[in-house]
Amino acid sequence: MNRKQIVHEAVLDDHESLLETILDCADGVAASWDDEGTAERQRVVEPFESALADRDVTDRLPTLLADAVAALGEELPAEPVAAPPYLTITSVGPVLRATLADTRLVMTIRVFVIERDPTRYVRGATTPSEALEVALKSH
Repeated sequence: MNRKQIVHEAVLDDHESLLETILDCADGVAASWDDEGTAERQRVVEPFESALADRDVTDRLPTLLADAVAALGEELPAEPVAAPPYLTITSVGPVLRATLADTRLVMTIRVFVIERDPTRYVRGATTPSEALEVALKSH
């Protein structure tokens, strides 16, 4: 199993219910749209951030990040917090980042998709496994 697969599996094993809650929050945001999508970024990010905070998700995401790093046998130099650079809520979903000894771990919980021509945001992945995207990038 490669390092990305190790992280993916560890996060699903230990935090699947948290990922399901994130998917539920995304469903709620998408249900508020008049159509299957919206062209307005503020109808995605702001209500999604509020939904995540209301369900106590935002404060639990740093633990998910720390556990993902631990699954690689590494440690973070500092305790992660629910704010940049560790956590950002984007128009596609939460993005978690950690700088490790030889790489940078970036996890995106991709619950929205940006379509082009015309540009609009639509609901994305519907399962934790599909939503969780793991990348290891060189410094």
